Amino acid sequence: MKKISIICLALWTGSLCMQAQNEITVHDSKTGKDEIIDLPEGMVSDIDSLLQEWNVRNYLTFDETCESSEENPTFPRETYINRLERLPNIIEMPYNEVVQKFIDQYSGRLRRSVAYMLGACNFYNPIFEEALESYQLPLELKYLPVIESALNPKATSRVGAAGLWQFMITTGKSYGLDVTSLVDERRDPIKSSYAAARYLKDLYAIYKDWTLVIAAYNCGPGNVNKAISRSGGEKDYWAIYPYLPQETRGYVPAFIAANYIMNYYCDHNICPVNSKLPASTDTLMIHRNVHFEQIAAVCNVSMDEISALNPQYRTGLIPGGAGACTLRLPTAGITAFINAKDSVYNYRSDELFTRRSETNVPARMIPAKGGKRNNGRNRQGQSSVTVRKGDTLSEIARRNGVSVKQLQRLNKIKGTNIRAGQKIRIK
Repeated sequence: MKKISIICLALWTGSLCMQAQNEITVHDSKTGKDEIIDLPEGMVSDIDSLLQEWNVRNYLTFDETCESSEENPTFPRETYINRLERLPNIIEMPYNEVVQKFIDQYSGRLRRSVAYMLGACNFYNPIFEEALESYQLPLELKYLPVIESALNPKATSRVGAAGLWQFMITTGKSYGLDVTSLVDERRDPIKSSYAAARYLKDLYAIYKDWTLVIAAYNCGPGNVNKAISRSGGEKDYWAIYPYLPQETRGYVPAFIAANYIMNYYCDHNICPVNSKLPASTDTLMIHRNVHFEQIAAVCNVSMDEISALNPQYRTGLIPGGAGACTLRLPTAGITAFINAKDSVYNYRSDELFTRRSETNVPARMIPAKGGKRNNGRNRQGQSSVTVRKGDTLSEIARRNGVSVKQLQRLNKIKGTNIRAGQKIRIK
């Protein structure tokens, strides 16, 4: 295990106390000065609002029969050292006073959050572990989302990072996550987990040291590189610690503390929330625009459940017409969606989809040759419409009060294939 520099030990020899809920103060007994360290986002999140989320209300419940007391016991320094050494990890988990104070945070003020996260791990850890394993990364990295987002897929930081893994927009896009006004795949648990694994693997290729990788994940490679330079070229997290941003100085200690508390919670009398296995789900690839309200009404799935299963869609609109999109539903909902066919897309479509692909001046306002109005008809006396993105032949027929067969006959269409921008004769 790497030795912690003497300078850092001197800095941490003093006491740490809570300054506010989003920072701690480190007192350097040598200089007599205090240093403020910002807590990671996941340690200052609002647990009460998270408990109102649909999936939490339906699948997680606090155990009223838990016999553990609220007392948070303390242990000798050697006990914490021994417990950290026993963890089956590749990443080093050294003990010091800063790590201890982060353990105190999790075992004390954040006990309720830890209880929630222990239950939520049953949902998310299989996803995290599969993504990390696919890139041959240490599985203990699954606890990064604990300090990043407190396992809240809808979490957004004060600087705009989002999702379980707290990707910034630029980094997320560079790792294949789509972010638009309608879609934010940083909130997709599966896609963001694989993107995070790729990012961590790329960072390890740069630093060859997991503590530096974790620091770079938090503050970016640029800040870590500057800290390395200012330290005289040191390549050890504990050596570059004084040169890192305030939050990152506590980030690795918080990661170590998260690994500790998620494994030794029982020793601190923390009861995990009870979790029940969610109903089985499946996915469909959607190639047309569809709204949550349409799915809920036709497939008998609640809006809250659809939103919880598809947190990447910002407004309730799945923009499949712009490119294939994933829809996750309970298995019964998937079956209902498939069986409903066009009924889902047709339900209240005129009301829910008001965006126009083009704006036409009303035909009665356009003078025909000789100053006469053409009344919306072409010179053969037959009106037409322009196919909008996501339209189907049956939708156009329904909107215009004609049959599909009539449209097929008038437009010499075999089958039902049409394309956006195509002119369709109605009469």
